[in-house]
Amino acid sequence: MKTRYQELPEAKGPAWPWPAAALRQVLSEGYSWAKFRADAMAGVVVGVIALPLSMALAIACGVPPQYGLYTAIVAGVVAALTGGAKTSITGPTAAFVVVLLPVVSQYGVAGLGLASAMAGVIFVAMGLARMGRLIQFIPYPVTTGFTAGIAVVIATLQVKDFLGLTVDQMPQEYVQRLVALWHALPTTHWPDLLIGALTLGLLIVWPRMTRKIPAPLVALTTTTVLAWVLGLWVDGFSVATIGSRFHYTASDGSLLPGIPQLPPMLRWPWDLPGADGRPLHMSLALVRDMLGPAFTIAMLGAIESLLCAVVADGMVGDKHDSDSELIGQGLGNLVAPFFGGFAATGAIARTAASIRSGGRTPVAAMVHSLFVLAAVLVLAPALGYLPLSALAALLLVVAWNMSEAKHFIRMLRVAPRSDVAVLVACFGLTVLMDMVIAVAAGVILAALLFMQRMAALSSTKLIKGHHPRMLAPLPEGVVLYEVAGPLFFGAAEKAAGALSTVTGRVSVVILDLAGVPAIDATGMVALESAITKLQATGVMVVLADCKPQPMDVIRKAGLHDQPGKLAMCKTLGEAEMLSRLLNHDREAQAAAAL
Repeated sequence: MKTRYQELPEAKGPAWPWPAAALRQVLSEGYSWAKFRADAMAGVVVGVIALPLSMALAIACGVPPQYGLYTAIVAGVVAALTGGAKTSITGPTAAFVVVLLPVVSQYGVAGLGLASAMAGVIFVAMGLARMGRLIQFIPYPVTTGFTAGIAVVIATLQVKDFLGLTVDQMPQEYVQRLVALWHALPTTHWPDLLIGALTLGLLIVWPRMTRKIPAPLVALTTTTVLAWVLGLWVDGFSVATIGSRFHYTASDGSLLPGIPQLPPMLRWPWDLPGADGRPLHMSLALVRDMLGPAFTIAMLGAIESLLCAVVADGMVGDKHDSDSELIGQGLGNLVAPFFGGFAATGAIARTAASIRSGGRTPVAAMVHSLFVLAAVLVLAPALGYLPLSALAALLLVVAWNMSEAKHFIRMLRVAPRSDVAVLVACFGLTVLMDMVIAVAAGVILAALLFMQRMAALSSTKLIKGHHPRMLAPLPEGVVLYEVAGPLFFGAAEKAAGALSTVTGRVSVVILDLAGVPAIDATGMVALESAITKLQATGVMVVLADCKPQPMDVIRKAGLHDQPGKLAMCKTLGEAEMLSRLLNHDREAQAAAAL
C-alpha cells in the first residue's frame, strides 16, 4: 500500500503562515543559471503535456477549451509565486470534472468562475487557520474510494467523443448516462474511433519506448496530422475537432472556429456566459447557491494539492509548507477566474513529469505557464485541428492512472472488512450519486469504525493480589482497577461502566490511570459519574499516575482532593500507601464504634 496518503510532513515556517514560502526559500538558498536552465527545460516539457490536457479537461467540464488554457496560465503562475511547495505544477485536474460539470450545466462558465473564486477564498482561509496538516485525518480508504470513483465517471464521459457517438443530451445521473451511451452505440463513427484508438495505443506504447519526448506530444501530433491527411484523401473521412465543435466571437462580431488567439483578459467572472449564454446577475442569492460547489472545490483541491506536494517531497527529498501551499493555491483559484480560468490544483502527474525532467523550483511551473501562453498566441489556429477523440483518449489514460486500480484491488483483498466497507461505499456513492456525499459518508463511516476500535482497545481490569508496581498485596477492603486505553466518546462508557461492579466490603478504590494517554469531554463525564456513584456508597476513590493530558482535563473539570472522598496521587506506590492508611483508619473507626 502506498504511503503518500498516510503521512504528511510537518509544516515549516513562522508561527503565522505567509505565502510564497517555497519561492522565498529558493531565493535564500541562491538561484543559479544552471538551476534556471534545468527548470526551463522541465517547464517546457510539462507545458507540452499541459497544453492538450488543459483543453481536454475544460471540454470534459463542459466549457470551451480556451478556459482550460487560461487556468493553466494564470493559476499556474500565481500558485508558483505564492505557494509552499517548490516543485508542484498547478492547473486544471481530472478530479474536478465531476464537481464542475453540474455547475456548468446549471450556471454556465460564469457560475464556474464565481464558484472557483469563492473556493479560492476558502483555500486562503484554510491556510491562514493552519489547516494544512488536517488532510492526514482523511482515511486512506476514503481518498482511494472517491478517487477511483471519479476516474470511472471521467472515463465514462469520454466514451461519447472517443466513439464519435451521437447523443442528443447526456443525462446527469450515471446509470441514465450509461443507458444513453448504450442506445447510442449504433451511431459509432468509425473515423473518430480509429483516431481515438490510434491515440490511445500511442499513449500506452510510447512511454515504454522512451520518456525523453512526452507521449501526448507524439500521440496527438501524429493522429492530428493523420486525421487531416485522411480527410483530404479519403472520401467521407471526417472527425470532430476543436474547430468543428467550438467557436468564439471575434472583435468584429464574426463567429470563428477553434479558440481565440489572445492572452487571458481581465474580466469579471459573472460577466462570462451563463447556462443560457447571457451573463449572470450578481446577487447574494447567487453567492449562496455557489457556496456548496465552492466548498467542495476547496476541500477536493486541498486534498489533491497537498497529496501532490507529498508525492513531490518523496521524489526530491524535500518538505513543503502545507499552510503556505494552501494560501498559494487559494490565490491561484481566486485570481484565475478574473482572467477566464476556473478551479485548479496541484497536478500529480505534471509535477512528477517536471521533477523527472529536472525541475526543482517554482520557476519550472512559471515556465510551464509561459509556454502554454506562447502556444495560445502562436498556435491557436493549429490547435483547432485537434480531434476530440484524441483528447478523449488522453483523458482515458488520465482516468486509468488516477484510478490506481492495482491499489484498489489490493485493498479489497488485504484490508480489514471495515476499511473495505468504507472503500466500496465511497466508490459507489461517487459514481452513482455525488462526490460530496461520498466523502462525507466515508468520513462519518470511518469515524464510527474508529470509535468502535477505540472502544475495543479501552478496558478496565480488576487487579487482585500482587501488582508488579506495588510492594505488597492490597489489604482487604482496598481494590485496584487498571484503566487502559484512551477514554474517548464511545469507549468511555465501556471503561467506566466496569466500576459499577464494585461490591462487598470495599472502603477504597484505586483507579490506576497510567494506561490512559488521553481523555475527552465524554470520558470525563463518564469518569465523574463513576466516581460519584462510588462515593455515594461510602467508597473513597484514589486516582493514581495520571498522564499530563488527562490530569489537565481532570483539574479543569474541578476535581480535587476531598478528605475521605477523593485523592489524587502521582504514583501507584503513593496511592497504595495512602489507601492502606485510609483503610486502617476506617477499620479503627468501625472498631471504636462497636
